[in-house]
Amino acid sequence: MNSYAEPVRVGVAGATGYTGVELLRFLARHPRARIAAAMGSPGSASRRVPALARLWDAPVDALDLDALAGSTDAVFLALPDRVSADIAPALVSRGKRVFDLSGAFRLRDVEQRRRWYPHTPDVPAGVVYGLTERYRNELAGSALIACAGCYPTAAILALQPLVNAGLVDGPIIIDAKSGVSGAGKTPTERTHFSECHGSLSAYGVFSHRHSAEIEQELGVAVTFVPHLVPIDRGILETIYVTLPRGASEKDVSSALESAYADSPFVRLTANELPEIKHVAHTNFCDIGWRVNEPTRQVVLVSCIDNLVKGAAGQAVQNFNVAFGFDERLGLN
Repeated sequence: MNSYAEPVRVGVAGATGYTGVELLRFLARHPRARIAAAMGSPGSASRRVPALARLWDAPVDALDLDALAGSTDAVFLALPDRVSADIAPALVSRGKRVFDLSGAFRLRDVEQRRRWYPHTPDVPAGVVYGLTERYRNELAGSALIACAGCYPTAAILALQPLVNAGLVDGPIIIDAKSGVSGAGKTPTERTHFSECHGSLSAYGVFSHRHSAEIEQELGVAVTFVPHLVPIDRGILETIYVTLPRGASEKDVSSALESAYADSPFVRLTANELPEIKHVAHTNFCDIGWRVNEPTRQVVLVSCIDNLVKGAAGQAVQNFNVAFGFDERLGLN
Protein backbone atom coordinates (compact mmCIF):
# COMPACT_ATOMS: atom_id res chain seq x y z
CA MET A 1 0.00 0.00 0.00
CA ASN A 2 1.14 3.58 -0.58
CA SER A 3 2.13 5.96 2.18
CA TYR A 4 0.91 9.16 0.52
CA ALA A 5 -1.90 10.76 2.51
CA GLU A 6 -1.81 13.86 0.30
CA PRO A 7 -1.92 13.87 -3.50
CA VAL A 8 1.45 13.37 -5.19
CA ARG A 9 2.81 16.61 -6.62
CA VAL A 10 3.50 15.91 -10.28
CA GLY A 11 5.19 17.86 -13.03
CA VAL A 12 5.18 17.45 -16.79
CA ALA A 13 8.12 18.56 -18.92
CA GLY A 14 7.33 18.79 -22.62
CA ALA A 15 3.77 19.80 -21.82
CA THR A 16 2.96 21.34 -25.21
CA GLY A 17 3.53 18.21 -27.34
CA TYR A 18 0.87 15.63 -28.17
CA THR A 19 1.98 13.34 -25.35
CA GLY A 20 2.42 16.16 -22.85
CA VAL A 21 -1.13 17.39 -23.40
CA GLU A 22 -2.46 13.84 -23.00
CA LEU A 23 -0.52 13.49 -19.75
CA LEU A 24 -2.00 16.66 -18.32
CA ARG A 25 -5.52 15.55 -19.28
CA PHE A 26 -5.10 12.30 -17.38
CA LEU A 27 -3.33 13.83 -14.39
CA ALA A 28 -5.89 16.63 -14.04
CA ARG A 29 -8.60 14.08 -13.25
CA HIS A 30 -6.36 11.76 -11.23
CA PRO A 31 -7.63 11.62 -7.62
CA ARG A 32 -4.17 11.01 -6.12
CA ALA A 33 -2.15 13.48 -8.20
CA ARG A 34 -1.89 17.27 -8.16
CA ILE A 35 -0.32 19.05 -11.11
CA ALA A 36 2.35 21.32 -9.66
CA ALA A 37 4.34 22.18 -12.80
CA ALA A 38 3.86 22.16 -16.56
CA MET A 39 6.90 23.16 -18.57
CA GLY A 40 8.12 23.05 -22.14
CA SER A 41 11.55 22.13 -23.43
CA PRO A 42 14.76 23.98 -22.52
CA GLY A 43 14.75 27.40 -24.16
CA SER A 44 11.16 27.21 -25.39
CA ALA A 45 9.06 30.36 -25.40
CA SER A 46 6.56 30.91 -22.60
CA ARG A 47 3.01 30.57 -23.89
CA ARG A 48 -0.50 29.58 -22.99
CA VAL A 49 -1.82 26.42 -24.61
CA PRO A 50 -5.52 26.51 -25.60
CA ALA A 51 -5.80 22.72 -25.33
CA LEU A 52 -4.83 22.96 -21.65
CA ALA A 53 -7.48 25.51 -20.62
CA ARG A 54 -8.96 24.60 -17.21
CA LEU A 55 -6.27 21.94 -16.85
CA TRP A 56 -3.29 24.30 -16.61
CA ASP A 57 -4.23 27.95 -17.04
CA ALA A 58 -0.79 29.36 -16.30
CA PRO A 59 1.69 29.85 -19.13
CA VAL A 60 3.84 26.86 -20.03
CA ASP A 61 7.35 28.19 -19.45
CA ALA A 62 10.70 26.87 -20.60
CA LEU A 63 12.07 23.93 -18.65
CA ASP A 64 13.69 25.05 -15.39
CA LEU A 65 15.30 22.12 -13.61
CA ASP A 66 15.51 23.81 -10.22
CA ALA A 67 11.89 24.95 -10.26
CA LEU A 68 10.70 21.55 -11.50
CA ALA A 69 12.59 19.65 -8.82
CA GLY A 70 11.58 22.08 -6.11
CA SER A 71 7.84 21.83 -6.70
CA THR A 72 7.28 18.12 -7.39
CA ASP A 73 7.49 14.59 -6.04
CA ALA A 74 7.24 12.90 -9.44
CA VAL A 75 8.06 14.13 -12.93
CA PHE A 76 6.88 12.95 -16.35
CA LEU A 77 9.33 13.69 -19.15
CA ALA A 78 7.77 14.02 -22.62
CA LEU A 79 10.99 15.36 -24.09
CA PRO A 80 13.39 14.44 -26.90
CA ASP A 81 15.80 11.61 -26.10
CA ARG A 82 18.88 13.82 -25.85
CA VAL A 83 17.17 16.15 -23.36
CA SER A 84 15.83 13.34 -21.18
CA ALA A 85 19.28 11.76 -21.14
CA ASP A 86 20.53 14.82 -19.22
CA ILE A 87 17.45 15.80 -17.24
CA ALA A 88 16.28 12.43 -15.86
CA PRO A 89 19.42 11.53 -13.85
CA ALA A 90 19.59 15.08 -12.48
CA LEU A 91 16.02 14.81 -11.19
CA VAL A 92 16.62 11.37 -9.69
CA SER A 93 19.68 12.70 -7.87
CA ARG A 94 17.38 15.28 -6.26
CA GLY A 95 15.06 12.61 -4.94
CA LYS A 96 12.37 12.79 -7.63
CA ARG A 97 10.67 9.79 -9.19
CA VAL A 98 10.93 10.10 -12.95
CA PHE A 99 8.71 8.59 -15.63
CA ASP A 100 10.58 9.11 -18.90
CA LEU A 101 8.57 8.73 -22.10
CA SER A 102 11.59 9.08 -24.39
CA GLY A 103 13.71 6.17 -25.51
CA ALA A 104 16.84 7.40 -23.73
CA PHE A 105 16.97 4.68 -21.06
CA ARG A 106 15.03 1.78 -22.60
CA LEU A 107 17.93 -0.22 -24.04
CA ARG A 108 20.17 -2.12 -21.64
CA ASP A 109 22.80 -3.26 -24.16
CA VAL A 110 25.65 -0.75 -24.48
CA GLU A 111 26.19 -1.27 -28.21
CA GLN A 112 22.50 -1.02 -29.06
CA ARG A 113 22.20 2.12 -26.96
CA ARG A 114 25.26 3.63 -28.63
CA ARG A 115 23.66 3.01 -32.02
CA TRP A 116 20.11 4.20 -31.33
CA TYR A 117 20.49 6.61 -28.40
CA PRO A 118 24.02 8.06 -28.61
CA HIS A 119 23.14 10.81 -26.13
CA THR A 120 22.76 8.18 -23.39
CA PRO A 121 26.27 6.93 -22.62
CA ASP A 122 25.13 5.00 -19.55
CA VAL A 123 21.91 3.84 -17.89
CA PRO A 124 21.72 4.56 -14.16
CA ALA A 125 21.37 1.57 -11.86
CA GLY A 126 17.82 0.59 -10.99
CA VAL A 127 16.10 1.72 -14.18
CA VAL A 128 12.94 -0.30 -14.85
CA TYR A 129 11.50 -0.79 -18.33
CA GLY A 130 8.03 0.70 -18.06
CA LEU A 131 5.76 -1.92 -19.58
CA THR A 132 3.39 -2.30 -16.66
CA GLU A 133 2.07 -5.74 -17.50
CA ARG A 134 5.57 -7.21 -17.57
CA TYR A 135 7.37 -5.29 -14.83
CA ARG A 136 4.57 -4.56 -12.38
CA ASN A 137 6.51 -5.98 -9.42
CA GLU A 138 9.67 -4.01 -10.18
CA LEU A 139 8.03 -0.59 -10.54
CA ALA A 140 7.55 0.05 -6.82
CA GLY A 141 11.27 0.14 -6.13
CA SER A 142 12.44 2.25 -9.07
CA ALA A 143 13.18 5.97 -9.13
CA LEU A 144 13.56 6.03 -12.94
CA ILE A 145 11.02 4.28 -15.16
CA ALA A 146 11.81 4.14 -18.88
CA CYS A 147 8.29 3.92 -20.29
CA ALA A 148 7.98 1.49 -23.19
CA GLY A 149 7.72 2.70 -26.77
CA CYS A 150 4.42 2.66 -28.65
CA TYR A 151 5.22 0.07 -31.32
CA PRO A 152 7.01 -2.21 -28.80
CA THR A 153 4.07 -2.06 -26.39
CA ALA A 154 1.66 -3.54 -28.92
CA ALA A 155 4.18 -6.10 -30.16
CA ILE A 156 5.49 -7.30 -26.80
CA LEU A 157 2.07 -7.64 -25.21
CA ALA A 158 0.91 -9.83 -28.09
CA LEU A 159 4.05 -11.93 -28.46
CA GLN A 160 5.54 -12.32 -24.98
CA PRO A 161 3.09 -15.00 -23.74
CA LEU A 162 3.66 -17.11 -26.85
CA VAL A 163 7.45 -16.78 -26.69
CA ASN A 164 7.46 -17.63 -22.97
CA ALA A 165 5.29 -20.71 -23.60
CA GLY A 166 7.53 -21.99 -26.39
CA LEU A 167 4.82 -21.48 -28.99
CA VAL A 168 6.95 -19.72 -31.61
CA ASP A 169 8.90 -21.80 -34.12
CA GLY A 170 10.76 -19.77 -36.72
CA PRO A 171 10.65 -16.14 -37.85
CA ILE A 172 8.46 -13.44 -36.31
CA ILE A 173 7.13 -10.80 -38.70
CA ILE A 174 5.54 -7.62 -37.34
CA ASP A 175 3.64 -5.50 -39.85
CA ALA A 176 2.90 -2.30 -37.91
CA LYS A 177 0.84 0.74 -38.86
CA SER A 178 0.67 4.01 -36.95
CA GLY A 179 -1.24 7.25 -37.13
CA VAL A 180 0.67 10.45 -37.89
CA SER A 181 0.78 11.67 -34.27
CA GLY A 182 3.32 8.93 -33.63
CA ALA A 183 5.88 11.08 -35.44
CA GLY A 184 5.47 13.87 -32.88
CA LYS A 185 4.31 17.46 -33.21
CA THR A 186 7.27 18.93 -35.08
CA PRO A 187 6.26 19.02 -38.77
CA THR A 188 8.31 17.20 -41.38
CA GLU A 189 7.90 16.56 -45.09
CA ARG A 190 6.73 13.01 -44.36
CA THR A 191 3.99 14.17 -41.97
CA HIS A 192 2.83 17.11 -44.08
CA PHE A 193 -0.89 16.74 -44.89
CA SER A 194 -0.24 16.81 -48.63
CA GLU A 195 2.25 13.96 -48.32
CA CYS A 196 0.38 11.53 -46.07
CA HIS A 197 -3.28 12.16 -46.93
CA GLY A 198 -4.65 9.39 -49.14
CA SER A 199 -1.41 7.43 -48.93
CA LEU A 200 0.22 4.61 -46.95
CA SER A 201 3.97 4.16 -46.75
CA ALA A 202 6.52 1.86 -45.16
CA TYR A 203 9.55 3.40 -43.47
CA GLY A 204 12.47 2.46 -41.26
CA VAL A 205 12.84 -1.00 -42.84
CA PHE A 206 15.73 -2.75 -41.02
CA SER A 207 16.56 0.62 -39.48
CA HIS A 208 13.95 1.42 -36.84
CA ARG A 209 15.13 1.71 -33.26
CA HIS A 210 12.03 0.00 -31.91
CA SER A 211 13.27 -3.29 -33.37
CA ALA A 212 16.03 -3.33 -30.75
CA GLU A 213 13.53 -2.64 -27.99
CA ILE A 214 11.21 -5.44 -29.09
CA GLU A 215 14.07 -7.92 -29.44
CA GLN A 216 15.47 -6.95 -26.04
CA GLU A 217 12.21 -7.79 -24.29
CA LEU A 218 11.33 -10.91 -26.29
CA GLY A 219 14.85 -12.31 -26.41
CA VAL A 220 14.40 -13.33 -30.06
CA ALA A 221 14.96 -11.70 -33.44
CA VAL A 222 12.04 -10.10 -35.28
CA THR A 223 11.38 -8.53 -38.66
CA PHE A 224 9.65 -5.25 -37.85
CA VAL A 225 8.26 -3.02 -40.60
CA PRO A 226 6.40 0.16 -39.56
CA HIS A 227 4.01 2.05 -41.83
CA LEU A 228 2.52 5.54 -41.70
CA VAL A 229 -1.24 5.70 -42.27
CA PRO A 230 -3.29 8.90 -42.74
CA ILE A 231 -5.11 8.89 -39.40
CA ASP A 232 -4.30 11.03 -36.40
CA ARG A 233 -3.82 8.35 -33.73
CA GLY A 234 -3.69 4.62 -33.17
CA ILE A 235 -1.47 1.62 -33.89
CA LEU A 236 -2.47 -1.69 -35.46
CA GLU A 237 0.08 -4.47 -35.71
CA THR A 238 -0.49 -7.66 -37.69
CA ILE A 239 1.98 -10.25 -36.42
CA TYR A 240 2.84 -13.53 -38.13
CA VAL A 241 4.34 -16.53 -36.32
CA THR A 242 4.49 -20.30 -36.79
CA LEU A 243 3.61 -22.78 -34.06
CA PRO A 244 5.83 -25.75 -33.23
CA ARG A 245 4.55 -29.16 -34.28
CA GLY A 246 1.86 -30.48 -31.97
CA ALA A 247 0.75 -27.03 -30.73
CA SER A 248 -2.82 -25.88 -31.26
CA GLU A 249 -5.12 -22.88 -31.14
CA LYS A 250 -6.07 -23.91 -27.61
CA ASP A 251 -2.42 -23.50 -26.55
CA VAL A 252 -2.31 -19.98 -27.99
CA SER A 253 -5.53 -19.01 -26.21
CA SER A 254 -4.39 -20.52 -22.91
CA ALA A 255 -1.04 -18.70 -23.02
CA LEU A 256 -2.64 -15.31 -23.62
CA GLU A 257 -5.50 -15.80 -21.16
CA SER A 258 -3.13 -16.94 -18.42
CA ALA A 259 -0.76 -14.02 -19.02
CA TYR A 260 -3.44 -11.33 -18.79
CA ALA A 261 -5.99 -12.72 -16.36
CA ASP A 262 -5.15 -9.92 -13.90
CA SER A 263 -4.33 -7.13 -16.38
CA PRO A 264 -7.13 -4.56 -16.48
CA PHE A 265 -5.90 -2.85 -19.65
CA VAL A 266 -5.36 -5.87 -21.89
CA ARG A 267 -8.52 -7.09 -23.63
CA LEU A 268 -8.37 -10.41 -25.45
CA THR A 269 -10.76 -10.57 -28.37
CA ALA A 270 -9.81 -14.03 -29.73
CA ASN A 271 -11.29 -14.55 -33.22
CA GLU A 272 -12.93 -11.10 -33.19
CA LEU A 273 -9.97 -9.17 -34.50
CA PRO A 274 -9.59 -5.68 -32.96
CA GLU A 275 -9.61 -2.34 -34.71
CA ILE A 276 -8.02 1.02 -33.93
CA LYS A 277 -11.39 2.67 -33.33
CA HIS A 278 -12.01 0.22 -30.47
CA VAL A 279 -9.01 1.51 -28.50
CA ALA A 280 -8.76 5.18 -29.56
CA HIS A 281 -8.56 7.57 -26.58
CA THR A 282 -8.27 4.61 -24.15
CA ASN A 283 -5.45 2.84 -22.30
CA PHE A 284 -6.49 -0.57 -23.61
CA CYS A 285 -4.42 -2.93 -25.69
CA ASP A 286 -6.75 -5.24 -27.64
CA ILE A 287 -5.29 -8.52 -28.89
CA GLY A 288 -7.02 -10.93 -31.27
CA TRP A 289 -5.75 -14.00 -33.10
CA ARG A 290 -6.52 -16.60 -35.73
CA VAL A 291 -4.80 -19.98 -36.04
CA ASN A 292 -4.54 -22.19 -39.11
CA GLU A 293 -3.68 -25.51 -37.46
CA PRO A 294 -2.89 -27.48 -40.67
CA THR A 295 -0.16 -24.98 -41.59
CA ARG A 296 0.67 -24.05 -37.95
CA GLN A 297 0.35 -20.37 -38.86
CA VAL A 298 -0.79 -17.78 -36.31
CA VAL A 299 -1.91 -14.25 -37.11
CA LEU A 300 -2.08 -11.91 -34.10
CA VAL A 301 -3.63 -8.45 -34.31
CA SER A 302 -2.68 -5.99 -31.57
CA CYS A 303 -4.18 -2.48 -31.29
CA ILE A 304 -3.41 0.48 -29.04
CA ASP A 305 -3.78 4.24 -29.03
CA ASN A 306 -0.19 5.37 -29.56
CA LEU A 307 -0.71 8.51 -27.44
CA VAL A 308 -2.35 6.66 -24.54
CA LYS A 309 -1.32 3.03 -23.96
CA GLY A 310 1.67 3.79 -26.18
CA ALA A 311 2.70 6.88 -24.20
CA ALA A 312 0.78 9.03 -21.69
CA GLY A 313 -1.67 6.42 -20.40
CA GLN A 314 1.03 3.85 -19.89
CA ALA A 315 3.13 6.41 -18.01
CA VAL A 316 0.20 7.10 -15.68
CA GLN A 317 -0.39 3.36 -15.30
CA ASN A 318 3.28 2.98 -14.30
CA PHE A 319 2.88 5.91 -11.90
CA ASN A 320 -0.11 4.24 -10.25
CA VAL A 321 1.72 0.96 -9.69
CA ALA A 322 4.95 2.66 -8.60
CA PHE A 323 3.12 4.65 -5.91
CA GLY A 324 0.92 1.76 -4.79
CA PHE A 325 -2.33 3.15 -6.19
CA ASP A 326 -5.04 1.26 -7.99
CA GLU A 327 -3.64 0.62 -11.47
CA ARG A 328 -6.75 2.08 -13.10
CA LEU A 329 -6.83 5.45 -11.32
CA GLY A 330 -7.28 8.38 -13.69
CA LEU A 331 -7.43 6.10 -16.72
CA ASN A 332 -10.99 4.77 -16.79
